[in-house]
Amino acid sequence: MKRRTLPTAAAFATAAALLLTACGGGDDSSTGSDEIAGAGQESEQPSNSAEPAAPQEDKPDGVDLSLPADMNLVFDWDKPEDKNEAAAIEDAANFFRAIYRGVDKRTAKEAAIATYSTGEGLHYAKTQVNAWIDGGWTATGTLRHYNATTRSADSGTSVEIAFCADAGKFFGKEVKTGKVLTTEPSIEDFDYYKIIMVKFPTSDTLWQASKVFVETKAAKCQ
Repeated sequence: MKRRTLPTAAAFATAAALLLTACGGGDDSSTGSDEIAGAGQESEQPSNSAEPAAPQEDKPDGVDLSLPADMNLVFDWDKPEDKNEAAAIEDAANFFRAIYRGVDKRTAKEAAIATYSTGEGLHYAKTQVNAWIDGGWTATGTLRHYNATTRSADSGTSVEIAFCADAGKFFGKEVKTGKVLTTEPSIEDFDYYKIIMVKFPTSDTLWQASKVFVETKAAKCQ
């Protein structure tokens, strides 16, 4: 089998229910609303157990986001003109880099995860990393993210980032044996994400993922 981008079995039920309303194609009275789900959630201080390291010029926000050479995350999207949306979309990318750094390092206590996520987003990230660890897998190949859109809340402290992900060339790899778990390309390679990014209260540039909604087998992303 191929290990998909993020194990969907770990997604929480409330997120799945909200996603079905937002993306299921049915009658959704909130679709045209300017309100962003989860926009009122406050950002949290990264826990003391995962304190970011001292700032370094080559490490955004002072944490290490480096990945092994065979784990390639591509973010094929344009930088928004809005300052907040530009910062939020960059840290949404950092959120995923942090998750896969946790996968590579075999721990959900990575400082980057605590830096770029909060609340349900933090729970989601830890759950994903632990699912890879429990399965005995790491990841290899190229995971492409594309077709991103951004939407800001009126408060200026929350931004919704929506985008597609293609895992057709991204595979699980058994840690013990090094065996790459490949399959034929299929609709299961495509996911559609909505990430709610919230501004960290004491920073002008740091944004954290507070909620993660995922639509799997997303035909719109093919």
